[in-house]
Amino acid sequence: MDARASREASAWPTYRRLLGYLRPYRMMASMVLLAMIIDAAALTAFTRLVQPIVDDLFNKHDQHTVLLLVVAIPGIFLVRAVGTFVTSYGMTYIGRGVVQAMREQVLGRYLQLPGAFFGREASGHQITRITYNTEQVAQATTEAVRVSVTDSLTITFMVGLMLWTNWRISLILLVMVPAIAVVVAWVSRRMRRISRNIQNSMGNITGAVSEVVAAWREVRIYGGQSYEAERFLRISDHNRALNVKVSASNSMSTALVQFLAALTLAAIVFLVTRPSILPTMTAGKFVLIMLAMGAILPSLKRMTNVQSMLQRGISAAQDVFAVLDTPPEPDTGTHELVQVRQGIAFEDVTMRYALGAPPALHAARFTCAAGKVTALVGRSGSGKTTVAHLIPRFYRPESGRILIDGVALDDYRLVDLRRAISWVGQDVVVFDGTVAENIAYGEMAGADEADIIAAARAANAWDFIQQLPQGLRSQLGQRGMLLSGGQRQRIAIARAILKNAPVLILDEATSALDTESERLIQDALERLMRNRTTLVIAHRLSTVERAHNIVVLDGGHVVEQGSHEELLARSDGAYALLHRVQFETAASD
Repeated sequence: MDARASREASAWPTYRRLLGYLRPYRMMASMVLLAMIIDAAALTAFTRLVQPIVDDLFNKHDQHTVLLLVVAIPGIFLVRAVGTFVTSYGMTYIGRGVVQAMREQVLGRYLQLPGAFFGREASGHQITRITYNTEQVAQATTEAVRVSVTDSLTITFMVGLMLWTNWRISLILLVMVPAIAVVVAWVSRRMRRISRNIQNSMGNITGAVSEVVAAWREVRIYGGQSYEAERFLRISDHNRALNVKVSASNSMSTALVQFLAALTLAAIVFLVTRPSILPTMTAGKFVLIMLAMGAILPSLKRMTNVQSMLQRGISAAQDVFAVLDTPPEPDTGTHELVQVRQGIAFEDVTMRYALGAPPALHAARFTCAAGKVTALVGRSGSGKTTVAHLIPRFYRPESGRILIDGVALDDYRLVDLRRAISWVGQDVVVFDGTVAENIAYGEMAGADEADIIAAARAANAWDFIQQLPQGLRSQLGQRGMLLSGGQRQRIAIARAILKNAPVLILDEATSALDTESERLIQDALERLMRNRTTLVIAHRLSTVERAHNIVVLDGGHVVEQGSHEELLARSDGAYALLHRVQFETAASD
């Protein structure tokens, strides 16, 4: 109950914060509000004309009334049409602006959040937050506001008109208000709970589709079509059931409100026909009251249904704001990093990716000497990539310190730290753009074409780039799907070469290359690594034999380190065992 009460209490602050997105559109919002008032007032004015139509036109045949109505009716609907247009256009303009602003903010926050956030949450939910949740938020700030304001004004004006016509009869409407309030409160609580589940369900749907699209080869090779179809059916069916619950709740609340309104209308008819009131009631007044009540009914229906939209928006906004309120990567450093003169030192560094999980790195202590090549080797899961993630501060260690030139990593400005690092990871990333845009990416955009070509040559990529239809200006497609794995890896290496940073991290940088390409790139990398602090992570020991220092990891522990020759000399050591296994396997092949 405490959790539910907390969520209920947070609804209004959430909506108030949501309405803050309307501030840049104050002028447009003012025009829309005026248009809403005109819309509701015009409908009320037309309803008011019913009394003279019945009493004066049909009963008395007053020609002045005819002329008045001929002019008034088109005028009223012309004014109302203008109000409706301004309302519709203005709310769409504001709504799209709110969606754009929220999407930009969420993506901007994604670009600032620490790596641990992306490890905790599935990518499907992250995508859904930008695509689906922001749309729900926009509806809460625009469509829900439009319906609430327009119909509230319509109800208010119509009730006022009924009270003005016959206040004693119209007071019966007050009996309906508490009952409708109970229905709306029930719908609000139920909708907010279901909406949270729908958002999670949409994230699961997006994640399932993303996985199938990304892994279409594996799905077909391993015959996973039936499994994936059944999994998606379960997720989709759950989403369908939730949306049916929303529809059922809307229908039930609408039916209850309409039934209450019908009871009220029946009570009004009963009172109007009482002998004490009937002599004072003209036919025109009776028809006016009935039409006003008829105009109130659809407004009440929409006001009840808007709760579904409003609660979905509030629930989605709470999810969006939770991300926007998540602290970005801490960056309290003041030191600038231009060159590495002493090296990178790990001092008893322990790192785990989740609370309670076993350490990925345990009390690791080693040094990457400045201007030298340090290689990390070991079995899969030994902690090699964790080391690579810690140096750019993608993750923070649980204990211990990482120093660059004797200064703690946290004391460097984050932008300077990462500007000093070139990275080629084992998961090669190629963006949807041209070859040149992929090599000269980010801060390197605008680099001279000659420098881009030189980097491509150094990465042994220029030959295949020249064979592409438009050379450097060829579009590579999403995730670089128009290139082979080896070609994508060479594009990534060219990007690192062009950056020319003092620290170079190569996480399995040559794993997808054939033997000839690997040899050529190793030559290029050796020239690039000269006088740079380089960390090389490799499974194949043949790629690290020339490293100045080889650090052997096992289960997150540093078990030994030294040069290739020194480690081989320890015949019972971990490195010597890995070396024998790999080269015996290669010889048998």
